[in-house]
Amino acid sequence: MPCEPVTDLIGGTDIGVAYTVQSILTARRLAGGARIVGRKIGLTSAAVQRQVGVDRPDFGVLFDDMLCGPSVSMERLLQPKAEAEVAFVLAADIVDADPVAVAAAVGHAVAAIEVVDSRIAGWRIGITDTVADNASSGVFVLGDIPLRLEEFTPADVPMRMYHNGALASEGDGRACLGDPLNALTWLARTALELHAPLRRGDIVLSGALGPMVAVGDGDRIEAEIGPLGRVSATFTKKG
Repeated sequence: MPCEPVTDLIGGTDIGVAYTVQSILTARRLAGGARIVGRKIGLTSAAVQRQVGVDRPDFGVLFDDMLCGPSVSMERLLQPKAEAEVAFVLAADIVDADPVAVAAAVGHAVAAIEVVDSRIAGWRIGITDTVADNASSGVFVLGDIPLRLEEFTPADVPMRMYHNGALASEGDGRACLGDPLNALTWLARTALELHAPLRRGDIVLSGALGPMVAVGDGDRIEAEIGPLGRVSATFTKKG
């Protein structure tokens, strides 16, 4: 059940407090048996920032049970929206946030659909709401064409996303902080500042390449991301 905004409880400007809430919820998930498999970067697209009404990126934690196949159950979602992204898989720990070192740590990239899902009723969120809510996390689906950075340029990838066969969102790599690698570098630097560096094997969802699209029971989302190919998700009906 969606709740009211938490800004009345934690304020609307103290990002540190919001990340403390996120860390408490993360600890509860880990105590319950969940496993961290990476991070997600949110609010990297100017279009998505306008949709949500915020002006800066944020990040959340990816848990193992958030990774879905092409069939996504609506039972676990509240008010989902889909985004098309570049996902990076790290081949080394990132201990230096220099952009060259960050790029060198990437093993490969794949196309991804992230399903963001606010627990705040009606998506009436500010920056502290979404940060506290694990960056409005839901689930994610990964494509199956892994490419090394030597094989493509993330900033140049075109993106087209279809909702039940109709074009619903489009953009390119530059919509994500100018380059998905810029978003990864921002996250690497922030993670180091928080003494929680990115590690080998982590999956990093780098952020939306265009506007997010609301989805419901029975919908199908398909995204094309340049040489990374296609990735799709079908949302199965509740009950």
